[in-house]
Amino acid sequence: MPQDTFPIRRIDHIRFYVGNARQSAFFYRHLLGFSVTQFHGLETGLKHEVDYLVEQDKIRFLFSAPVRPGHPIAEQLAIHGDHVQDIAFEVDDVDWAFNTAVQRGATPAREPYTLSDENGDVRIASIKIYGDTLHTFINRDNFKGHFLPRFVDRMEPGIPAGLIEVDHCVGNVELGAMNKWVRWYEEVLGFNQLISFDDKDISTEYTALMSKVMSGGDGRVKFPINEPAEGKKKSQIDEFLEFFGGPGVQHIALRTEDIVATVTELRRRGLQFLRVPKTYYDDLPARVGAIDEDIEKLQDLGVLVDRDDEGYLLQIFSKPITDRPTLFFEIIERKGARSFGKGNFKALFEAIEREQEIRGTL
Repeated sequence: MPQDTFPIRRIDHIRFYVGNARQSAFFYRHLLGFSVTQFHGLETGLKHEVDYLVEQDKIRFLFSAPVRPGHPIAEQLAIHGDHVQDIAFEVDDVDWAFNTAVQRGATPAREPYTLSDENGDVRIASIKIYGDTLHTFINRDNFKGHFLPRFVDRMEPGIPAGLIEVDHCVGNVELGAMNKWVRWYEEVLGFNQLISFDDKDISTEYTALMSKVMSGGDGRVKFPINEPAEGKKKSQIDEFLEFFGGPGVQHIALRTEDIVATVTELRRRGLQFLRVPKTYYDDLPARVGAIDEDIEKLQDLGVLVDRDDEGYLLQIFSKPITDRPTLFFEIIERKGARSFGKGNFKALFEAIEREQEIRGTL
């Protein structure tokens, strides 16, 4: 096992820049089952933006929106639309993490600083990654509050859909940049490469991409990084880069322990998922072997299955959740498997291409 040279406890939270944080919190509460738990805005002394924290089990999403013209958040929204702006890590020592990352080649975004209130102190710092995305380091060992100082409780409970934790976050970068960011994660944050896919693994008749999966924090943090590959038509990565305005987070995979129940409920609430042809399920038993789930039920829901040496996984992908064809979610259940569904790539990409064709962007 490679030595962990950059201790990371976990993904602390994912921050989104959005045009309307109140509406985003409402959407995630009613569609995905998150509870709105904390708030920071004009009423709590924050003069230029507003923040809503939503949670489900170990997942924390923070929605931030500008409330005045000319705010830097508004400038980023004009380029990217609603998007993931920050993947924050909980660390043992924020100053050590920031200084070490910068010494190893990271570009600083904000030097270490302290937020305080009657509940104590939280130490925070940020570095830049691909595009306008950040990694923030955070430590609240000296804080008795729930999330951050000056946030207040805003209890609007949602009905959970069985989502437990962030399994992985996928970034899309421009052609030729994947290996640069693979090296960056290796050299700066001490990540290791788990797996690599080339255009022979991830391709259809028309499009292709390449991907490498980086892992850190003793395996607790996993980041696939994608770049486009040459094909007959515009790939999903090219489409993302065009509509997003550059590199960024393409999708977030959320883990569940009962994908059938979770997807059944999310479909009932109105979340739209990609569909693969029914023929995908014809050879599923021969391809993946015995599984616990009813294949007819998986086919009805559109859930995909793949197996590796350690077990199998079940996964499904939503359609984009914004007007731009950029950010989407993956729902994943792991039955021992540590991989990412290589056997499903072709069917999945053909499903994405059908959506691209409808949008006129293929």
